[in-house]
Amino acid sequence: MTRISLLALVLVAGCQPDNAPPRSPTPVEAVKVAFSDYLQTVSVSGEIRARIDSDLSFRVSGKVIERLVDVGDHVAAGDLLARIDPKQQQADLAAAKAAVRSAEAQVRQASSAFDRQKALLAQGFTTRSAYDSAEEAQRTAQGSLDAARAQLDTAHDTLSYSELRADASGIVTARHIEVGQVMQVASTAFTVAVDGPRDAVFNVFEGSVTGNLGDRRVQLALLEDPLITSEGVIREVSPTVDDASGTVRVKVSVQDPRPKMALGSVVVGTAKLPTVSAAILPSSVLASDNGKPAVWVIDPQTRAVSLREVDVAAYESMNVVIGSGLKAGEQVVTSGGNRLRPSQIVAVKSEVQP
Repeated sequence: MTRISLLALVLVAGCQPDNAPPRSPTPVEAVKVAFSDYLQTVSVSGEIRARIDSDLSFRVSGKVIERLVDVGDHVAAGDLLARIDPKQQQADLAAAKAAVRSAEAQVRQASSAFDRQKALLAQGFTTRSAYDSAEEAQRTAQGSLDAARAQLDTAHDTLSYSELRADASGIVTARHIEVGQVMQVASTAFTVAVDGPRDAVFNVFEGSVTGNLGDRRVQLALLEDPLITSEGVIREVSPTVDDASGTVRVKVSVQDPRPKMALGSVVVGTAKLPTVSAAILPSSVLASDNGKPAVWVIDPQTRAVSLREVDVAAYESMNVVIGSGLKAGEQVVTSGGNRLRPSQIVAVKSEVQP
């Protein structure tokens, strides 16, 4: 029974035709590639900041006894911001005043002695050596007085350093002191955003804008109210990339800041890139070739498809902008590509208008 069954199977197999009927073409939708001028814009969000931030600090060390301003306060040039305990500086000033009084007394004494020696020398009752010694003593005393007066001026200045005053009008944006805190020399106490020019500061990915800008002008719009707009011009691009974020800092000079574009306001900056020749196709054309963007291209003669890598210039909400990798007039698959393999025959059931 077993031999007969195997023989029957062999005979049945031998009766089958050598070539199986070809598979029917896979239906797909396609679009014809056409190139046109494409003006790309890039939009990023940033923050309004002052052109100049002034870090203010005490020029002497001491304990803070009074703080008169806080973050958000507007100050004018010369306004008192804080004080430290001036007892040490007052003691130094008193000592400097006493040193001046002592030096003045020495000058008076030396001057009197010199005047006597001068008169005696004219009458022949003293020696030239005594006269010269008196003159030298007077000059030494005068020098000591000049030094004491200089020390007094320094003591006056040092006392004034116990008060921290604004060096320019602006808004306090940071505070780093509290009453009772001991401040060291040059430690930042306040940061003041100086009144005047304003910048919009953006952090953008390297190469996305900085190297391709055709126009340095930027359109600025307030995020919370896009109707409030202003013009800006790129004035500074950081030469280094931030290690943490991988971005480059770009500063845009705000030409005519609106009143609502206050410090810290979030704005959206839109910049134009140079016009390029590109094909704008539906996003559904994109496939992947080893992790790189690619599309299925239909051979016009054989109707077979092949996967071709392309360069994407920009992504839009419904479309993708292909910069290179395709030729005008070629057909690419827009729907059904997930069922395809290289050299597969397809039948275009409809052609999408680009």
